[in-house]
Amino acid sequence: MGEVKAEHGLGALLQWNTLIITIALTITLAFLDTLSTGMGWENITILLILIVIAIALLITSANFFIEGAKGLARRAGIAEVVIGLTIVSIGTSLPEILVTSTAAKESVNDPALLDLAIGNIYGSVLVQITLILGIVIIYRPFEIRPNWLRRDGLLMLGAVLLMSLLLYQGSELSRVEGVILCLIYFAYIFWLLNNRERIKADELSVVDGKKSTEFSWSSTAYLVMIILGLGMALYAAFQLVDYASQIAIMLNVPHAIVGTTMSGLGTSLPELTVALMAAKHSQGVAIGTLVGSNITDPLLSIGIASIVHPLSITPESYNLIVYLIIPATILGVCLCLVMMWTDFKFQRWEGGILIGFYLFFLVLLEMQRRGFIVL
Repeated sequence: MGEVKAEHGLGALLQWNTLIITIALTITLAFLDTLSTGMGWENITILLILIVIAIALLITSANFFIEGAKGLARRAGIAEVVIGLTIVSIGTSLPEILVTSTAAKESVNDPALLDLAIGNIYGSVLVQITLILGIVIIYRPFEIRPNWLRRDGLLMLGAVLLMSLLLYQGSELSRVEGVILCLIYFAYIFWLLNNRERIKADELSVVDGKKSTEFSWSSTAYLVMIILGLGMALYAAFQLVDYASQIAIMLNVPHAIVGTTMSGLGTSLPELTVALMAAKHSQGVAIGTLVGSNITDPLLSIGIASIVHPLSITPESYNLIVYLIIPATILGVCLCLVMMWTDFKFQRWEGGILIGFYLFFLVLLEMQRRGFIVL
């Protein structure tokens, strides 16, 4: 790590391009949303434009939040490697956490949003471990550390299976089950903290592979980053859920499909960005970023959402989620792990297979929607 340069305060923060862009996106989204509602421009084209802006705001505000959280963590003396494995992992999953929790909260008025919440988590896991991982592998093939695979890879599979088992059992995630999922995640974080010296040698490249900020901010500036980043991310998540729900109604598409595809892919863009940047510097960092997020999503993200409001699958989407979306996600995770275990390396052709798996899943969704496949 290089020497930390001069500390910057709120004055410099207000002139920082990242903050300016994030605020500009917030104002643009609010203005267009108000304008379209007032003038009755609520058609699919306008909604798609608003969704793109909302996703962009969700990504920039989440990154803003991550920068503030990492800065305060460094000032508290927390090891860099632990910051990478905990705060960055939670930060890149912040869009999924907010979208899923917002959908759960709003489901009081629209029960179909429960399908959007559940679909968003499965969609995020599936798209990250197939499409996004495949893109990263084609961009730069890399090797896998056996120690990492035995620890985080199997935990990822276990988390997805546990979430699916709880949904299968009664088709609902209760608040108690949500607390259990969150506790499992926090136990994992606690284990990382207690064993940080043992895993440092294997995971240190995660920190070395990330480009640090060239200067240090004041504690007040970091706190403002956290507050503003979280606030704007909450607003973006709320708007994204609203727009996605409107499109589902207009196109008569199940909310589960919208959550699994459009919302799942959109909220996974931070992981794609981080993974591609990490792939330039060290082997295994990119896959670690994606799998770390896929431990957070089926444990913490879905756990928080079910605490906000118990999650259940509506009768209209039950067969679609239980017989297509959940099995496809589990198969995608298993396919990824099998490829990792084969010589502990990824080849470009394997990346192509992962991308093909996701595209085949989209084809199945469309065939089911058109009635060619009856579940």
